[in-house]
Order: sequence, then C-alpha cells, then structure tokens
Amino acid sequence: MSRTVLVLISALALTACGGSGSAGGDKTKVDAAFYPLAWAAERVGGKDVEVRNLTQPGVEPHDVELSPRDVEDIRSADIVLYLGSGFQPAMEEAVDGAEGETIDLLQGLQLRRPEEAEGKLTADPHVWLDPLRYAEIVQTIADELGHSGHTPPLVEDLKDLDTEFREGLATCERREIVTTHASFGYLAQRYGLEQIPLTGLSPEAEPTPRDLERTVDQVRESGATTIFFETLISPRIAEAVAREMGAKTDVLNPLEGLSDEELRRGETYLSVMRENLASLRRALSCR
Repeated sequence: MSRTVLVLISALALTACGGSGSAGGDKTKVDAAFYPLAWAAERVGGKDVEVRNLTQPGVEPHDVELSPRDVEDIRSADIVLYLGSGFQPAMEEAVDGAEGETIDLLQGLQLRRPEEAEGKLTADPHVWLDPLRYAEIVQTIADELGHSGHTPPLVEDLKDLDTEFREGLATCERREIVTTHASFGYLAQRYGLEQIPLTGLSPEAEPTPRDLERTVDQVRESGATTIFFETLISPRIAEAVAREMGAKTDVLNPLEGLSDEELRRGETYLSVMRENLASLRRALSCR
C-alpha cells in the first residue's frame, strides 16, 4: 500500500472518530430563556450539552428582546427551554417556528394566578424561587436530556436547600417580607411568609401614588423593618418607602439573572439563595 493511500486512510479515520465531536457536533444544543434554566441544563447535561443563555448577564429577562440571530438560533436548537404564561413574550413567539423540542417548563406545575390582569402575564412565573418547584423543573430538564428515570444530584441539592430554608425560617419574630415586586410569592407560600409587594408581578409596573400610600400603610401595620430591593431593577421605590417608614433596605435577589461580577465571583443559584436566606433571617429576626 502506498504512503499516499495510508495518509488518506488516517485522515478519514481521524475525521470520523473525532472531527465533529471536537467542534461540538455530538453535543445537544440547548437554548435556555434565562439564567435559572441555563444553569440547570448545564448542571444536568454536563459535557454532553452546549447551552446558550438567551438573556445576557445583568439583563432583566421579563422584556428581553431577541435579535434576528437569536431567533434563528432558537429555531435550529435541539431543545429550547422557556417559561410561558406571558413571562417572555418574545420567546413564546420565537419558539413557534422551532425545529427541535420546545419545553414550556411551567406546564404541569401548580401556578399562582394574579388577582388582576398584568399585561400579558397569565400566571406568576417565578417558580424557581421555590426550591422544590425548581427541583421539578430540573427533573423535567433531565428527562428531556435523556436522563429519564435518573434523579440528578442537583435535585438532591435543592431538597437540602429546602431543608435549610425550613429550619432557618421556622422561628422568626415576623413573617411579612416587603419586596419591590411580587416575585417571591412561591417562596413565601412554601415557608409560611406573607409577601407585601410594592408593585405587581411585572417589575416595570409603576404604582400610582394612591396604591403606594395603601402599601405603605400595610407595611407600617406589619411592623416590617426592612424593605427589600432587587439587583436588576431600580431601588428607587424601595428607598422611598424605607425613608417614609424609617426602615432599612436590603437585597433579596430574584435570580432572574446574575451580573458579570457575580459570575466572576463564582456565584450560582445555590449560593445566591443562601444569601437570600441570610437576608430574610436578619430582616425577620429569626432565631
């Protein structure tokens, strides 16, 4: 056999065995609408998945805008993970033409419904802030990635986190949490707290002066000493209410997205949720 033929055979063998894999061709391409879904897919899928978070770090995901390139990417992905019920209308529109699997991870969950219509929102989408509901989402992602019948380690981590919250919030002087917008309803429901939001489910909603006056009266009656604001939206309203009440402000992170700085520090869903627990314990004077 000539040297030229041997070289050709070797080249073909290398291409067949490793060429597409090194370029990511053997990986499942997953497009995730925002951080909690992207992080779960990465943790569950590991080296077998290529995950793209469609909401950039530090960007508020409720009204994310998709570029034509984003839409094209969504429609060619193997799996698209998103939350429906009007949480990200641009995502719901883009998945209509997707070629791969499109998974609305709110399907099958028991959802809280808003008392009044809030734009396009038909349900409270903030399910990931309840560790056990989030564990259900993680299991669904695992099933979609071919791990059906197997409980991912992340599910066990979330059960441990739930135990930490239950024990940490079991004995507190107060049960009311005052938040910038109504994103902590599932967390409050899970751990026997009462959420008093300054605005509704949509963070961009502006309360009327009369609405804000009523809320301040409710906050005053609750005896709350801390007004929580969020990392991705303006603290202006929270600071104004805190001044009116003579209260403190603190961060309660809804984990809709981490900033570049948080990602550089190695923060994750689990570490930020534990910071949230510490903030709640301080505000509620828990023992």
